[in-house]
This record gives sequence, structure tokens and C-alpha cells, in this order.
Amino acid sequence: MIVEKMMTKDVITLAPTDTIYSALLLINEKKIRHIPIVDQNNYLIGLVSDRDLRDATPSIFRTEEFKEDLYRPISSIMKTNIISGHPLDFVEEIGAIFCENNISCLPIVKEKKLVGIITSSDLLQAFIELTGVNKPGSQIEIKVPHKPGVLYDIYGIFKKRNINIHSVLIYPEKADDTSQILVVRAQTINPFIVVEDLRKEGYEVLWPTVSGQSL
Repeated sequence: MIVEKMMTKDVITLAPTDTIYSALLLINEKKIRHIPIVDQNNYLIGLVSDRDLRDATPSIFRTEEFKEDLYRPISSIMKTNIISGHPLDFVEEIGAIFCENNISCLPIVKEKKLVGIITSSDLLQAFIELTGVNKPGSQIEIKVPHKPGVLYDIYGIFKKRNINIHSVLIYPEKADDTSQILVVRAQTINPFIVVEDLRKEGYEVLWPTVSGQSL
């Protein structure tokens, strides 16, 4: 899935000359956590988060004393060293950027202009859609040899039972580098028939289990 398919395109923005107070009002009104700052050409020049605004807001006990701070331009607190993405980036790669840089939103830029934004909530929704967990079905985890053709063979077993596959995830078996784990999300409420077929073909099924033992 590419970012363009899931990013928010109608992005709420401010100009660098807008005030900290206007940003506070906007975040509270729109229930958002980040505001990209753009110039008159819609070029991305900064980013402000709800945390930045909290840090810049006077204590409720000293509001009158520092009231003028609320009317400083947003450019005085915005971050300018911004990590951004492109509409044709893959969502999976964007997820890695979020983790590596410990960020919770990513402005999406094309030809220097802001065209969208993606947040950690958007990534979670994408993960749900990619894995198919929002669809009725069952999860089956299978330990398989790490060699070509295995996925094709596994698919054939499901096909014989006329069971549709929503998604397949693959991750390494840490204790055995000659094997890997397939996590299959299948369109069936009774996975045990295909589990038995997998066992007959010599595959080790890790989930579902019966009485705590692999089938």
C-alpha cells in the first residue's frame, strides 16, 4: 500500500506569522495533535505539535503575567528540521521511519509542497487493513522450511478447501535460521480442517492449538 492511498489530503495548516494562541485554538477545535506550517506557496517550512504548544503556554497561575507569549508568532516555536515522506512511499517503509525517529506524524511532500499528512493512528489503521484482522476469519501460524516454493504449496492446501486467504505475514524463526513462520489470516471460522491438512503434509502448526499442544 502506498502512502497516497491512506494519507489525509485535506491538511489543516497555519502560516508562520499566525500566533501560538491561534494554534492552540485550532488544535482544541479540530482535535488534532500536529499542525504543519506552510508559506504562501504551500511549501512546508515547519511543524508544531500539541507538546510544543503546551511547552510554550504559560502556567494557568501566571497567564496574565506572560499573556503576551501567547501572541508570539508560531515561527518562534515551530520545528524546522522536518522529516517528510512522498505520496508514492510504501506504508511499510513509513512505519520504519516512525520507529527509527520516534515520531508520531509525517508530512507528505511532493515537489516541496505539502500534499498530505500521515499519523501513527493512520499507520495502525493501515496495519489492520493489511493484515485483514478487521475481517471475519481465523489466524493460522505455520512453521515452514526457509526455501523457495513453500508459500505456493501452502496456498494450494487452502485452495483445495476453497478457503480464501486475507493476508500472509512472514517472520524469521529466531531459534532456527533454516525455518520461518507464516501467519495466515484465512476466511474461515473453523480452521481445524485445513490445520489437519497442513499436518498431513508435514507442516508444524503453531496456532491454533488444542490443550496447549500444537496440532
